[in-house]
Amino acid sequence: MKRLFLGSIAAALMASAFVGSTTAVMAQTKTLKMQATWPASLTLYDNFTYFAERVNKLSAGTLKIETMPAGQVVPAFEVLDATHKKVLDGSHAWAGYWTGKNKTAILFTGGPGGTFGMDYMDVMGWFYHGGGLDLYNEFYQKELKLNVVVFPILPAGPQAFGWFKKPIQTVEDMKGMKCRQTGMAGEVWQALGFTVVNMPGGEIIPSAQRGVIDCAEWVGGIEDMQLGFHNVWKYHYSPGLHENVTVGEIVINGDVWKELSPQHQEIIKSAANETFLVWWTKWQRQNADALIEMQQKHGVQILRTPTEILLTFIKKWDEIAAAEGAKNPFFKKVHDSQKAYASAVVPYKRSYFPPYSFMANYYFPVEK
Repeated sequence: MKRLFLGSIAAALMASAFVGSTTAVMAQTKTLKMQATWPASLTLYDNFTYFAERVNKLSAGTLKIETMPAGQVVPAFEVLDATHKKVLDGSHAWAGYWTGKNKTAILFTGGPGGTFGMDYMDVMGWFYHGGGLDLYNEFYQKELKLNVVVFPILPAGPQAFGWFKKPIQTVEDMKGMKCRQTGMAGEVWQALGFTVVNMPGGEIIPSAQRGVIDCAEWVGGIEDMQLGFHNVWKYHYSPGLHENVTVGEIVINGDVWKELSPQHQEIIKSAANETFLVWWTKWQRQNADALIEMQQKHGVQILRTPTEILLTFIKKWDEIAAAEGAKNPFFKKVHDSQKAYASAVVPYKRSYFPPYSFMANYYFPVEK
């Protein structure tokens, strides 16, 4: 009888401990309110929602991300400052939007020119094994004096060169055209004598229909189709070098980050990396399907960007980057770091990786 009594006490204690543990977990459940710079209609926003889903599942519901599209709390281009001020717990954005604060920001997106020949995996290598992520956080926290932490999450490329109302072959063919461009890529084209018009993605098609612009770039593939580019222009050129390796970010308020448990911090890091890879593979298939639809259903001509235009662009970018580095020490520090990392991995990959075109031409030869 005594043994039964003691067993009952032990069972009661275990049940109490379980209830207490469950209550503690429930008490630790946290919701972070984050806003994107994109509307919910864009596939880029899907990257944001996938991240939120993974955080919820990996944390067994103890950490939730409330995702909000552009404009829900603050205007799209105010999310970084709002995160710093804790108006938002975090944001989903692209560092190129912050070049007005300091042009170094563009380098953390990959920047014009695509980081000295590195592809997406190389750039992630630079972030995680070449000091890039430390520089990224140093830039926001010390150079811009913002109370945030940042991680790469969104591989929004390679992006197309753009859409035109007529065929182009040379740089001279583009002069006189009013083209929608943005950020430092727009600065490159402006330096080459082009008329650059900067505007949000949602304004591009209405502006084209009114004759305000003659050509434009946005992203390419599925994103461009969703905005209706194929209904306005029929000449689509790719590749581009303005954002061929472009990376978006997840930014979290520094105090909010410190309040998270170490486990929740690790979940956010893992979810961001998983989102980068898994979302990107899905998106590339969507882009592939979009190009087929553009050609077969809408009569769009998918054309190769002339080499002369790409070379002219990259040479001018190198000049602008050198000039910026001469007056902006942190820009030079980051740019030099990228080049040093690329000087190791790019020659290695050129030696070990078969050229993409070799097997592509063998199995899927280009029609002449």
